[in-house]
This record gives sequence, C-alpha cells and structure tokens, in this order.
Amino acid sequence: MAEQRAPHLVVFTGAGISAESGIQTFRAEDGLWADHPVEEVATPGAWRRDPARVLAFYNARRDQVRQARPNAAHKALAALEKQGFRVSIITQNIDDLHERAGSRHVLHLHGELLKARSTVDRRMHYPLPRGGIELGDICDKGSQLRPDVVWFGEEVPHFGEACEIVSEADLLLVVGTSLAVMPAASLLQYAPFDAPRVLVDPEAEALAPPGVTRLSQPAGKGVPALVRHWRREGRLWVPETLLAS
Repeated sequence: MAEQRAPHLVVFTGAGISAESGIQTFRAEDGLWADHPVEEVATPGAWRRDPARVLAFYNARRDQVRQARPNAAHKALAALEKQGFRVSIITQNIDDLHERAGSRHVLHLHGELLKARSTVDRRMHYPLPRGGIELGDICDKGSQLRPDVVWFGEEVPHFGEACEIVSEADLLLVVGTSLAVMPAASLLQYAPFDAPRVLVDPEAEALAPPGVTRLSQPAGKGVPALVRHWRREGRLWVPETLLAS
C-alpha cells in the first residue's frame, strides 16, 4: 500500500480508552481526583498557592500510568498502522499508552504526564523515565520544573496542529470521550464534509452529535471490531452490521 495513497484514519481519544487500562478518569467517583478539587491541583492558581501539593498529586498519577498497560483498542490502532494505513492519533490523555502499543503518530493535546517542563520556558521538556518531580528540581535555566500538562485555564498549544490533522482525515474515529471538554470537542467541525465520523463509547447514543455514527461499545471491543473490517477490506468504511447511525 503506497504511503501517499494509504487511507488516513484520524483518531481522537479521550479518558474512556485509558480507563479500560485501569487509569482512573477525571470524573470517576473513586478516582484520584475525588479528594482533590480541580482548583486545588490542576490550575495555575493551585501551582502558585501550593506547588508541593500539585507535584504530589501528579506524582501519584504518574505511578498509576506506569503500572497500566495498553489494551485491545490501543493495540488494534497500532496494528492498523503497521498494515500500511495512515493513522494519526490526537489524544486528550496524558498517558503514553498509545505509544507503548506501537502507534508512531500521536499528538497529546493536554500534555504528557511522563515529561516535566520548565516554568519559565515551555519549550524546555525533560523525560521522566522513572520517579517524579520534587520541589527543587530545576530546568537548565534554574527554574522549578512542573508537570508537562495543560491545566484548566491554560491555552491548548497544539490545537491548531490538531485541526490541520483532522482536516486531512478520510475517516474520523472518536473514542472514549464525552465531547464536553473545549476546545478539543470542537475538532469534529474540522473534518472534511465527506469524511465519515464515528463515535465509539458505551454512551455513544446519548453523546454523539448529529451526523456522527454511533457504536455503543467500550473501546476495547468496538475499536478492534472496526479495525478488523478495515484491515480485511484495505479501506476505511462504516460497516452497517456493527453500527447504527
């Protein structure tokens, strides 16, 4: 399959795909966020008031991510890419499960938990293969390191790039997201007019906007089922036997 002619699948993933790997979601009642109001751990104001608390919270989340493993949905998308399809993944998730599954083209809208960045120069990133970030850990310019994540109230620096990727999709697959977080949820508007849009989520019937085909299944079941069809046919299409529009 020639690269320039390969079908281009653009995948937009949210917390639901990671939840199936055991990563607690933002809204889960028993999640890591349950005892930590957003304004106390995930805003610029929280960082100014109590950086130690913010660092401790993200260090705990980092441990959870390292223990998680890619699930069937992550692996299916990586397998599709290996077969020769163009697969571009745009994710709201800050874990590295897509990469560990083997996907090579992943854009993290909200940052990456396994990286630190400078508080004075956002271009300065530092990988965190182990451990976390502590007070006193500094960048090359002598400033305290912070998690490389986008907090509530901060701009989403890669949103423009994400819009360009979606505009080149042959099919847009949305997985495990409530489509409630802006501006990320508006990405669907940038898909080509003739590109099918499919939402895979257990609550797809309630969540899908008009014009979006719904597959009301967990990511680990729905995504592999779609990928099996696409790999067998060598093209991106919406199998009516699986989906209801």
